[in-house]
Amino acid sequence: MKSPMIYELRQPKKLDSTKKYPAIFVFHGIGSNEQNMLQLVEGLEEQFYIFSIRGHLEHPPGFAYFTIQGYGRPHREVFDQAIVKLTSFIDYAIEQYPIDKAQLYLLGFSQGAILSMSLGLTLGNRIKGIVALSGYIPGFVKDEYKIDPVDQMSLLISHGEMDQVLPFEWGTAAKDYFQSLGADITFHPYQAGHTVTMEIHQAYMNWLLDSLKEEKKA
Repeated sequence: MKSPMIYELRQPKKLDSTKKYPAIFVFHGIGSNEQNMLQLVEGLEEQFYIFSIRGHLEHPPGFAYFTIQGYGRPHREVFDQAIVKLTSFIDYAIEQYPIDKAQLYLLGFSQGAILSMSLGLTLGNRIKGIVALSGYIPGFVKDEYKIDPVDQMSLLISHGEMDQVLPFEWGTAAKDYFQSLGADITFHPYQAGHTVTMEIHQAYMNWLLDSLKEEKKA
């Protein structure tokens, strides 16, 4: 089976053939690429299969998953295609690699965070956890997409209070929306702009590892 998208894979050096592993699917921001995102999850490759996925649209100097028609308004048809492609990729990865379907995580920055949260809403409790860094949920996703239950899902949502690209209020709105659906939310505001600070990096790395520890206890 051919992959529906280009990706970089990181995995444990010593694999146990009797074991299935947690997986993180990583999505970059507009104009970036799959290589740039790997530094944000460096150090997790011994615990997770990490799939860093390139956007399928060229957007120099890198790539994108969707285009926008205005402020906070993705082109609906292009966005829908991205959701279909990324969902197909997740299915592909599960089929091709020894992945534990009960431990699927999504992590994205900016455009990647928008897609992470939107995929979480469409895939529901198939996704165990989401790290959404500086994103929002498009209005048509909330109003027109089929939303699956997320009451077993956990999210770490972070947003800079001085974000000059995507307003801080969009991050708090995403937090409120997932909370209203019964998801378990950790919210990290921070004093910075549209970036991933060391503080946030450490917070989500700890959050992901703590989530694995909780799974082992269960």
